[in-house]
Amino acid sequence: MVNLEWYRTFKSVYKNGNFSLAAKELFISQPAVSQQISMLEAHVGYKLFNRKSKGVEPTEYAKLLNNLIIEALDRLENVEKGFRSKALDANRLISVGISRHLFQSLGSKLLSKFDYIDFNFHENDVLFELVNTKKLDFAIVTDKYDTFDTVQKKLGEIKQIIVSSINLDAVDLKKNIKKVDYAAIETWLNEQKWYSHDAGIPHIKLFWLHVFNKKRPSMIPNYIIPSEYEMLEVLSKNTGVTVTWNINAKSFIEEQRLQILWESDQMPITSVYILSGKNASFNSAAELIEDELKQVLQ
Repeated sequence: MVNLEWYRTFKSVYKNGNFSLAAKELFISQPAVSQQISMLEAHVGYKLFNRKSKGVEPTEYAKLLNNLIIEALDRLENVEKGFRSKALDANRLISVGISRHLFQSLGSKLLSKFDYIDFNFHENDVLFELVNTKKLDFAIVTDKYDTFDTVQKKLGEIKQIIVSSINLDAVDLKKNIKKVDYAAIETWLNEQKWYSHDAGIPHIKLFWLHVFNKKRPSMIPNYIIPSEYEMLEVLSKNTGVTVTWNINAKSFIEEQRLQILWESDQMPITSVYILSGKNASFNSAAELIEDELKQVLQ
C-alpha cells in the first residue's frame, strides 16, 4: 500500500541531498527519514540514494521517480495547505459588522463556522467606513459601494413584506388584494395595530412609497420595539401587523407563528453583500461566510 509520507520524505531528501536537512525540514528524526527511504526502496524495488561523504546522491531511478511524482505531490501539498489555511482562519478571531435587524437571520448563522467572532451592530454607511478604515474584517450590507480599497460580493436578495400574527383575520384584505383595490387595502391596513422597529417607520414608509405611491402612510405605530427580530417575536404572541424583511420572518412563517399578509410585486428586491478590505488576510474566512450566507438566502 502506498504511503504518501514516504514520497514526501523522498522529495525532501532529493531536494536537500541530505538526510539530516530533510529531517529538519520535515520536523522528524534522521533515523525516521532513513527508515522511510528504506521502506520506499523496498516498495519500488530499486535503490534510490547512494551515500557520499557529505550527504546522498540520487540514483538514476530516483531521478525518474522524482520526475514522475513531483507534479502530483506538489498539487496534493497545495490542496493540503488550502485546507489548513481554512482551518486556521476558522480558529482566528474575525470581526463582522451587520445591522442589528439582520443579525438573527443572517449573522447568527456564522456561529457554526467560526470559533471566534466579534460582531458589531451598525447600519450600512457606518459599516462601510469601518471596513474601509480596516477597523472591521467583514460587513454584511444592503447598499452597493464602489471604492478602491474594498471588495464587495453579492450574497443574495431580500424583500420587504407585510406579515401579521396568526390570529388576525385577513379574509377581507386578501379579497381586496385579489381585486387590486388599493383604497380598500390601505383602509384595512390603517385599521390594524402596527408594530415597528423604529419610530421613523422606515420599512412602512418604503412600502407605502412603492406600493401606494405615497411618501407617508396615515397610520402611526402602536408599538416600537428597536430590534426587528424581537419585534416579530412579540408580534407572534399578540395581535397586529408589520412590514419586515422576508428573511427575518421566514422561520416564524415556517413555524406558523406569523402569516404573510402581502408580498407585493411593487416592492423592489434588495441585494445583500459581503464587504471586505482588499488584500485581506482572511480570504478563506470570506469564502466560508459567502458560502454559508448564500445558502441561507437561497
